[in-house]
Amino acid sequence: MDRRNMLRATVLGAGAVALPFTAWSAAYAAPAQNASGPYGPLQSANSHGIQLPAGFTSQIVARSGQVVPGTSYTWHSAPDGGAVFANGSGWVYVSNSEVSSSSGGGASRILFDSSGAVVGASRILSGTNNNCAGGKTPWNTWLSCEEVSLGRVWETYPLGGTAVVRPAMGRFKHEAAAADPDRRVIYLTEDETNGKFYRFIPTTWGDLSSGALQVLVAGSGTSGSFTWAAVPDPDGSPTVTRSQVSGAKSFNGGEGCHYSDNTVWFTTKGDNRVWQLNLTNNTYELAYDDNLVSPGSAPLTGVDNITGSTFGDLYVAEDGGNMEICVITPDDKISVFLRITGQGSSEICGPAFTPAGNRLYFSSQRGTSGSSSGGITYCVTGPFRT
Repeated sequence: MDRRNMLRATVLGAGAVALPFTAWSAAYAAPAQNASGPYGPLQSANSHGIQLPAGFTSQIVARSGQVVPGTSYTWHSAPDGGAVFANGSGWVYVSNSEVSSSSGGGASRILFDSSGAVVGASRILSGTNNNCAGGKTPWNTWLSCEEVSLGRVWETYPLGGTAVVRPAMGRFKHEAAAADPDRRVIYLTEDETNGKFYRFIPTTWGDLSSGALQVLVAGSGTSGSFTWAAVPDPDGSPTVTRSQVSGAKSFNGGEGCHYSDNTVWFTTKGDNRVWQLNLTNNTYELAYDDNLVSPGSAPLTGVDNITGSTFGDLYVAEDGGNMEICVITPDDKISVFLRITGQGSSEICGPAFTPAGNRLYFSSQRGTSGSSSGGITYCVTGPFRT
């Protein structure tokens, strides 16, 4: 038995008895395996250098350092995490800028009408550092997270309003956030080799100005049960938050985070994994591990941003790898949805669907140039499963 199959057998053997799943999340009961994609094979690269399944098309929405077509606003450098918000007449795509405050930082938005045409663009956050990923709230704000030591979470207002810092959500090397309206908490990832997984419990749901920060406590295995423990000092000084609670489980480079139907998924780039927490019975396991894929080689490496479709598919973007967005289906199958060619020094960021589910926005952070000033933001349209 080779290492990959041995690891897979070990993980499945450990999890088969301990992890009963119900409802929609029951489908995600084992690490995903290679299979044909739900949309068929990739076609040859189009004029944008993107390989897509038949029936899908792409367009360039914006380029870093250039005016967004149809507006007077210059798009930011290094576009990263993003989300889409309905605004009554169309939608808004929000994107972070993963550069220092001296180079811009913060976040911007692009406004679209109901046909998908650009009707405006502007900045919604300035003066912040290395805004990497973040998360959308049920009250239509965007949590823009700073990926620096003692980084902060900024609550921004894509539909109008002034950004506000939220120190109660902790100061650490923030990556992504995901809102859980059922438990009224916000989950947070930390991009450190020994990073932790947190949740923030607001004093009042919808108001992030005060509340309690907790960290996940669990064993060292890849599956099992977990609990939450209070972080004594969310300010992270003089002791960093990840070192304050004995037994807090470490995750190697926390990245994207997505919540749906009593389940939260998050990615760890350091070991190319997608983790899954069943919040109904407080258990965790692997939804994907590149060492556990068979047959053939693992399609997903450089595991980074993650989002979900209304159908229940997970879309996971690569930082490096083959510059792909891969799809993990509810029956534990993984395949490549798209591949960007000719941009090997970049990463894919900010995947987000429109409310109708038929458009997927994302960015290549450094584009063809390999520089933060060369970012490209795209939209893919087609027959997505909804």
